[in-house]
Amino acid sequence: MNDRDVEVLGRAPLFEALDEEGAKALRAIVSEVHLSRGQTLFSEDQEGDRLYVVLDGKIKLTRTAPDGRENLLSVLGPSEMFGELSLFDPRPRTASAIAVTESRLAGVGHNDLWPFLKVHPEISIHLLRALAQRLRRTNENMADLVFTDVPGRVAKALLDLAERFGQPSESGLHVHHDLTQEELAQLVGASRETVNKALADFAQRGWLRIEARAVQVLDIDRLRKRSR
Repeated sequence: MNDRDVEVLGRAPLFEALDEEGAKALRAIVSEVHLSRGQTLFSEDQEGDRLYVVLDGKIKLTRTAPDGRENLLSVLGPSEMFGELSLFDPRPRTASAIAVTESRLAGVGHNDLWPFLKVHPEISIHLLRALAQRLRRTNENMADLVFTDVPGRVAKALLDLAERFGQPSESGLHVHHDLTQEELAQLVGASRETVNKALADFAQRGWLRIEARAVQVLDIDRLRKRSR
C-alpha cells in the first residue's frame, strides 16, 4: 500500500479515529480489490460480510425496482465507505455496488473487524456517525422528490458531485462525474429527457457547459440558488 493509499484510508470513517499505531494494525487486515468499469462488486439481496473504502475510481450504489427500473442512490469516490450497514445488521445487501470507472477498493471482512472494534470502540462511533449522515441524506433526498422540481434536483445533484469530484479550472469548476445521461437521470430521480432539458437550460443561461460525462460549472452561485 503506497503513501497515497494510506492518506486516502486515513480520511475514511473507519480510520479517522485511530492513531498511527491503530491505523497500521487495521491496514494489516485490509485486502485490496480491483474492479474494471461496469463490474459488479456485489448485488442487492446478496449476503454481506465485508465493508469497503474507495481508494481510486468511482462506485455507484443502485437499487432495482420490480419492473426493472434502476435507481442510482449515490456515487462514491476516494475515502468514501460503503457496505458497513451489514456490519451492524447482518441481513442481505440493500443495494448493488458497481464500478463506474476502473476502481481500487480496500475491503475489510466483518469477522476480522469485530475483534478490532472491541479494542478500539471509538471506531464504532465514527461508523455510526457515517450511517447517521447517510440516513440524513436519504431523508433529504426523499423530501426533494416531493418538494423540489426536477431542475432544482439537477442543480443539487451537480453541486454534490462538484463538492466531491470538482477540480478548479480557469473558467470555474470542472466536474468529471463519469456518469452517462441515463445514470445522471437515475441519480436525480427523473426521466433522461427532463434532466437533459434542465441541463440545456442551465447551459443556455451560462451557468455551466456540458461535456462528455462531465460539466464545467461556470456560475456555482446561480446553481446554489436554483437548488433551493
